[in-house]
Amino acid sequence: MAEATILGDGEQTHPKPSGPVGPDVDPIETREWLESLQYVLESKGRDRAQFLLQALQVKAVQEGVELPLQLRTPYINTIPKDEQPAYPGKRDIERRIKSIIRWNAMAMVVRANKNDLGLGGHISTFASSATLYEVGFNHFFKGRGESGYDGDQIYFQGHASPGPYSRAFMEGRLTEANLVNFRRELQPEGGLSSYPHPWLMPDFWEYPTVSMGLAPIMAIYQARFNRYMEDRGIKPTEHQRVWAFLGDGECDEPETLGAITLAAREELDNLTFVINCNLQRLDGPVRGNAKIIQELEGIFRGAGWNVIKVIWGDDWDPLLNEDETGLLVRRMGEVVDGQYQKYTGMPGSYIRQHFFGKYPELLELVDNYSDEKLEKMRRGGHDPEKVYAAYKMATELKNGRPTVILAKTIKGYGLGEVGEGRNIAHNKKKANEEELREFRSRFGIPISDKDVAEAPFYLPPKDSVEMKYLHERRKALGGYVPTRPTAVPTMETPKLEEYQEFLGGSNGREMSTTMGFVRLLDKMCRDKTIGKHIVPIVPDESRTFGMDTMFAKYGIYAHAGQLYEPVDSEQLSYYKEAVNGQILEEGITEAGSMASFNAAGTAYSQHGVNMIPFFIYYSMFGFQRIGDLVWAAQDMRAKGFMIGGTAGRTTLNGEGLQHQD
Repeated sequence: MAEATILGDGEQTHPKPSGPVGPDVDPIETREWLESLQYVLESKGRDRAQFLLQALQVKAVQEGVELPLQLRTPYINTIPKDEQPAYPGKRDIERRIKSIIRWNAMAMVVRANKNDLGLGGHISTFASSATLYEVGFNHFFKGRGESGYDGDQIYFQGHASPGPYSRAFMEGRLTEANLVNFRRELQPEGGLSSYPHPWLMPDFWEYPTVSMGLAPIMAIYQARFNRYMEDRGIKPTEHQRVWAFLGDGECDEPETLGAITLAAREELDNLTFVINCNLQRLDGPVRGNAKIIQELEGIFRGAGWNVIKVIWGDDWDPLLNEDETGLLVRRMGEVVDGQYQKYTGMPGSYIRQHFFGKYPELLELVDNYSDEKLEKMRRGGHDPEKVYAAYKMATELKNGRPTVILAKTIKGYGLGEVGEGRNIAHNKKKANEEELREFRSRFGIPISDKDVAEAPFYLPPKDSVEMKYLHERRKALGGYVPTRPTAVPTMETPKLEEYQEFLGGSNGREMSTTMGFVRLLDKMCRDKTIGKHIVPIVPDESRTFGMDTMFAKYGIYAHAGQLYEPVDSEQLSYYKEAVNGQILEEGITEAGSMASFNAAGTAYSQHGVNMIPFFIYYSMFGFQRIGDLVWAAQDMRAKGFMIGGTAGRTTLNGEGLQHQD
């Protein structure tokens, strides 16, 4: 493979994903084609233009024309300025609320580490994603409503936990003592767990997310399980959305991207990923020599997702509008992430020289911009209007595709020279008096110079404009989030005598425990009291266990139904897929099966319905593959049965030592 060429000022050449191939040998013909396309767009609209381009593509392939791979779009926002919806909120009030939440989140970590050196905590992740969360809290995240079970399901990024804690403090759901005892949840007056943890905080957190990679796969299967509940007529879920907030570095975990094709195949347009692309992981850049946003765009677009890029704030809109040469977009695409990280915190003169200075035309474009103005131009993930536009598009798209939002931010945003965009930002846990004073002044927190060194928490008066607005917005959206009900719904259980046949042994007949279990499972599925609540989950091993007799009886769940005639359709136990199918035949994915188990096992708290998952697996040895998800199941208080289908030491000797349990 040819090596990429490294150019000056953080550039890198790559095979171009878009644009003409080779020189234009007939510019007049090219112009005629482009003018024809423009005519169709203006007179017939985008849908017609899309149809014609797809028809041309089909014809070109039929004629043997090799088409360029088009999975990445230019390095600009997906939604242009002239298509942005009007922002419905009161920006000035929302900014003050966000600033207070920023301060208290930072103070929580700083104070914890003053009291106990080495206690830890993370400031920079929430600092980079505060706008992503606050736009959601103010305008999109639906609460549980009157029923207590109709809200959105939100997987908060684990390292951003100080943010939701700080907001809950403003909402009156947490006390100052709770915040003081951050990471010390066993204190007598109560504390807060380090990360989202339903076992330690059962009335607050819903999902354990800090083991990176687990939130994405669990969110996908949660969205699919919501569809399962609706398709089986158990509970309507069409108005519930699953949100997963992730980090760009987290996308290197196999579980993060491992199930994204399932989300597209199952048409989960009730699912939104928000990836906070602050370009940094713990040690350094996520992709120093490349562009993580472009990489992820190609991956998700190729998997069938809608991709919305939020890269540039509104400061950049006038420049993009005035640039008639196309050089600004070209320059944006040339610079690699490591260099973008370098621009953060550098003076405007450096940005002028090293970013705009590549082309004389770009220098002329910013000739009337001061160095200070260049330094303050924002990234898209810090612009509420850009984020709102992306969320609105994501929630309104009903095209059968999940959506990922790639939001470019700065790690440690607002932390100043010592933490903003620095490689050490992830481990930032302390702040000296000067840093606290700078942070306070930048975000307008009314704390005096005399008190600032103690990093006191700040709450505006209860009757203030900010507090009224905060509560009004959450009331309009159905209540506060996150929250988790602790009252477990009751369920009628079958009478023991109805299962007498399983209590007296096999009466001298040879019978494997596996066969006995399958008979029991079949009877439970037929039970009038609990039958519809049983969720059999199998990773492509039903025939191994003799469960194939259940296919035709109960059906294999498929949102699209069965669009083909199965090869064994004339047999009694044929392979039956159905929209209301009960069995989750997951294919060869133990992790996906466990994620389904977690969704079903927490249905009592998510949907107010007791579901009873049975995850039957090849053999007990195989659970080593998914230990982290099993641990997560315990953390999120999942209920259900995990069953090793065969005993390795007695039935799998021929498979080798690894299968010996």
